[in-house]
Amino acid sequence: MTVSDHPLILCPDCGAPHALPPPSPGHRAECTRCGSVLRQFRSGSLEHAAALTIAALILFIVANLFPILTFELEGRSQSATLLSGSAALWMGGYEGLAALVFFVLFLAPTAELLGTLYVVLPLARGRGPYRHAAWAYRMVSRLRRWAMAEVFLLGLIVAYVKLSDLATLEPGPSLAALVGFILVQVWGEASLSAFHVWERVAPQTRVSQAAHIPREQLTACHDCKQVVAGSEGDCPRCGAGLHRRKPGSVRRSWALVVSAAVLYVPANLLPIMTVIYFGAGQPDTILSGVEALIKAEMWPVALLVFFASITVPVLKLVGLIYLLVSVQRGSTHRQRDRTRLYRLIEGVGRWSMVDIFMISLLAALVQLGTIANVEAELGSIAFASVVVITMLASESFDPRLIWDAPHRDAQGQEAAHG
Repeated sequence: MTVSDHPLILCPDCGAPHALPPPSPGHRAECTRCGSVLRQFRSGSLEHAAALTIAALILFIVANLFPILTFELEGRSQSATLLSGSAALWMGGYEGLAALVFFVLFLAPTAELLGTLYVVLPLARGRGPYRHAAWAYRMVSRLRRWAMAEVFLLGLIVAYVKLSDLATLEPGPSLAALVGFILVQVWGEASLSAFHVWERVAPQTRVSQAAHIPREQLTACHDCKQVVAGSEGDCPRCGAGLHRRKPGSVRRSWALVVSAAVLYVPANLLPIMTVIYFGAGQPDTILSGVEALIKAEMWPVALLVFFASITVPVLKLVGLIYLLVSVQRGSTHRQRDRTRLYRLIEGVGRWSMVDIFMISLLAALVQLGTIANVEAELGSIAFASVVVITMLASESFDPRLIWDAPHRDAQGQEAAHG
């Protein structure tokens, strides 16, 4: 195969064009400019990925059918399933928070699994893709970052540690299914190459097909990475709207960052939950919860909560502000490092949901009338809003603007070529 027959891809993080060589064991194609992984060899076949996705779906169904944890105190007990936390928040008057937990813990994982099967199964059987397969796989790619079963597991661990000195806790049969689901899903994702799936749905543009098109006229689809000429209309492969750069990226990111920064103040000052034990209780803020864990000498969990709930949101906000300011100033300083910073911000944002999952579990488990109760408070809404808004802010930011800096003015406006 000559170079002209190689697939052409524009790096999603810096926009540099690359001709991808044929995949081989151990092969990992990286952008020569920013270091982003363009394609990585996956040893598993489509059949293997389909089997793992089916296994993950079965385990996820089992994880939702039975109790995941049972709380026993003073002769009374209360069990919680995966969805009990969402139901408890809804009954407590926190409908928005309940909807968020339901979405990231049930709807997003379910849609991701079913969408993956819809796309991969016919390809694994040697058939062509089903109708609307490209749209389905585009939705799978978008939902993946919002499916947070593994983050919920950390929240469950924190809730278990908090309650272990107060009462007896019994792991339910669904806990093993949840752990199995997470492991199998990670295995399935590691064995499936998104690039290979898109190539089977519709071939990637080849170097020879784009040879006559000026570089500045090439556009990469934000969703499926297909390379096309021009930036008008929809992607011919997945149907997403085509844009050379994310529209209004800087303005939208700034609006979201400022909103998150404002909400971060009440998120830390207002209580996030109240634990009532035999009629007496005291509201807990995020920081007071960390202090309580430290006093109980639960250092690992205290560090986990402090890092996920306090350090990560601050670093995300500071990091995004730094990226936005540097882009608007047209800085060419340490572009590769700034791209790495963006990837780090993208990767860690979802883990701040640990506290929200912990609150939802405690609210579901500790409902024992006059003996003990846990209630969510207004601070949990502010904190959940910070997590979601910072995730949307990092998604809105276009890292390719870091590399466009020499071609932008001081206000961050695109030059005429874009």
